[in-house]
Amino acid sequence: MADRSASDSILFAINRLGYGPRAEDYDALRRMDVNSWLDEQLSAPAGDDDHVQERLMSCKLRIKYDDAPDKWHGLDEMRPLVTLDKPIESLWTVYDPQKQMSGPEKARARQEVIAATMLRAIYSKYQLREVMAQFWHDHFHVNAFVDDHIATALVSYDRDVIRPHCFGNFRQMLEAVASSTAMQYYLSNRSSRAGAANENYARELFELHTLGRENYLNDHYDRWREVPGALEGKPAGYIDQDVYEAARAFTGWTIEDGANIDNGRKLPMTGRFTYVENWHDGYQKRVLAHEFDPFAKPMDDGRRVLDLLAAHPATARHMSAKLCARLAGPNPPASLVARVTEAWQKTVNAPDQIARLIRLIATSPEFAESRGNKVKRPLALMANYVRIMGYEFTPTEGVFNQLAGAGQRLFGWPNPVGTPDDNNYFLGSNALRNRWNLLLGLAMNWWNTGVVDPHRALEEWGGRVGTAGETVAEWFRLFGGYANEDLISTTVLAANLLPYAQLGAGDTKGLMQASALAAMAPEFQMC
Repeated sequence: MADRSASDSILFAINRLGYGPRAEDYDALRRMDVNSWLDEQLSAPAGDDDHVQERLMSCKLRIKYDDAPDKWHGLDEMRPLVTLDKPIESLWTVYDPQKQMSGPEKARARQEVIAATMLRAIYSKYQLREVMAQFWHDHFHVNAFVDDHIATALVSYDRDVIRPHCFGNFRQMLEAVASSTAMQYYLSNRSSRAGAANENYARELFELHTLGRENYLNDHYDRWREVPGALEGKPAGYIDQDVYEAARAFTGWTIEDGANIDNGRKLPMTGRFTYVENWHDGYQKRVLAHEFDPFAKPMDDGRRVLDLLAAHPATARHMSAKLCARLAGPNPPASLVARVTEAWQKTVNAPDQIARLIRLIATSPEFAESRGNKVKRPLALMANYVRIMGYEFTPTEGVFNQLAGAGQRLFGWPNPVGTPDDNNYFLGSNALRNRWNLLLGLAMNWWNTGVVDPHRALEEWGGRVGTAGETVAEWFRLFGGYANEDLISTTVLAANLLPYAQLGAGDTKGLMQASALAAMAPEFQMC
């Protein structure tokens, strides 16, 4: 069997910055170094590669609901993923007041994005983009389970906002997020009007998306002039006054949702972003010690807020620490965070700003020294197992729910913080039990996600099925785990295999169980 030792830097990189190697890619990967792999990954073309596109086109996901008299007919069918390439106005027809739509129809777009996320994680050539897409979905989190409008808008949010900006410029990404239908609904900015500015979005923009909660200084200062550096136009952090004024700056940024404008005028019902001048508070403002002249051009107030936040040194520190924690592991060394922060500020206008920072982290000594310090998130664990076993995977609602039980409900964290990037969160007793059941369920096809062929999997990795003890040892090597004789014997018994018997086709169930048990080894659970 091929040696998958963690000493090989390229294998470590693809396990941390991707979802692990596949057997068919393994030899090519071993001939690459980290920089050449990064070159390939960071130059990913727009959209899905052909292999993933074929999977998305052939995938079918069940939708089921009962009859509702005088509203809709019930159905139970396997439906293709039909929403992923549709513009938002086409999907928004589910809110046509002349029609009645069931909950599952309104939630369908969300379910299809979840299915596509799993297929991309498992099959995409561009693994780093999949990892970073999840990072940005967590950072700019919207809960697509609290509002059907957000569920519908999730297709556009994932396709048009998050994915195209994964390796791009942070300031450009900020505006794409701010003007997205999903974020406008989730943090209520669509209802923000002059004289009644809604602060939800502005608050999270400062606290989560840019400067960070650690730079909230209102417990020390309650007047803008008192903030250190403010009189020089360089405030060290932000206070509530900044949030209030920023909320005023974003009034009028809204969504075409059929709302009344004035004098009988209504917005169209398309779900698209728009700007309503009549709803904007045009008077002078002050944000981060900068004066905004009254009655600026349309959307200029909001854009100036984004400019100030994107260029602020506190944003560079906050975002650099988050990037390092995701890519280089928890509690990243201060030396690495400092270098990334400096690079962030130097590249603030670069179109490939984020790509440059990722490369800096991934080629750093601190990254190389961080092996084994990060728990794989449930999506990564699932994708890694399927990629190693090499079977045909089909996403189903059952595995969606199992991922949620293991601590990662895709696009459904209950608050704007997003899924925690914290080892301890994934290591609680309930989360661990669900992680183990995730692996066992995949191996045993509990959720109709695909039939594992353990004989074929071992052969593809250059191994073979021998006695139970020999084969279990092969599984542990394949999953990167250390196994002494006692652990091998225990695993053989747990899989209901006879230790010294030569295994054959009739032992497939035990072999599948043994693969899941080997994947529960700490070495595979970590990266």
